[in-house]
Amino acid sequence: MSLYITSLNSGSNGNCYYIGNDTEAVLVDAGLSCRETERRMKRLGLSMHTVKAVFISHEHTDHIKGLEVLSKKYSLPVYITESTLKSGGLTLQENAALPFEAYIPVQIGNISVTAFPKFHDAIEPHSFLLSCNDIKIGVFTDIGIPCEHLIKHFQQCHAAFLETNYDEQMLERGRYPWHLKNRIRGGKGHLSNRQALELFRTHKPAFMSHLLLSHLSKDNNDPDMVQELFRQHAGQTEIIVASRFNETAVFQIRRADDVSLKKEVYTQGQLCF
Repeated sequence: MSLYITSLNSGSNGNCYYIGNDTEAVLVDAGLSCRETERRMKRLGLSMHTVKAVFISHEHTDHIKGLEVLSKKYSLPVYITESTLKSGGLTLQENAALPFEAYIPVQIGNISVTAFPKFHDAIEPHSFLLSCNDIKIGVFTDIGIPCEHLIKHFQQCHAAFLETNYDEQMLERGRYPWHLKNRIRGGKGHLSNRQALELFRTHKPAFMSHLLLSHLSKDNNDPDMVQELFRQHAGQTEIIVASRFNETAVFQIRRADDVSLKKEVYTQGQLCF
């Protein structure tokens, strides 16, 4: 059984990631409107009716703004911590909000989702590792520093969405006010290209087939530049930039020892806490 992944959007204007098998899927974050989520999934040949749950990483608007409508329309359970639910000011249907705890897997059909804490300036932020049939996918964005928890989970991934938010020189020279620059690079903001590349170079497992560079800053990064930067060190790993303007293709992820399937692309250390 393979897993199929796509970024429906990745950036400060909205984040939503799809991970699924042939019969069921989950969304990590819901930062697009319900209508735009539907539109992008339809273009990819994906159905909202395969989505069985939404997992929310934290309460910032670019991760939750489509959640209430999406959950209500499709009667989707939302896995979210109580603190995140309150801080985000969310109103969900009765019994739709389900809590999760770090390191305790949640089973959605054949897909297992495990959360772990991360450094970010939110009330109770988490990253996620999703697995099915020994295939593991990481969703690692909105991270201030590459802590030991991130390293441990990254080393297990057959594919990952990894934040490459900013180029350090572009941020330094850019138009942002100092307080915002310091928030971004201050340890509870975002990962720079350099930090993410060091994680990738040092801890990438040999079986990682795809890396989706995610949550790029519109003002402080360059998609072509960062893609080339990673490609120089990628080996057999395919490097994709997850756009802030549209969806990526759908990528099929399989175990490294599964030789019965051809590789296909469908057209469309610090401790945390």
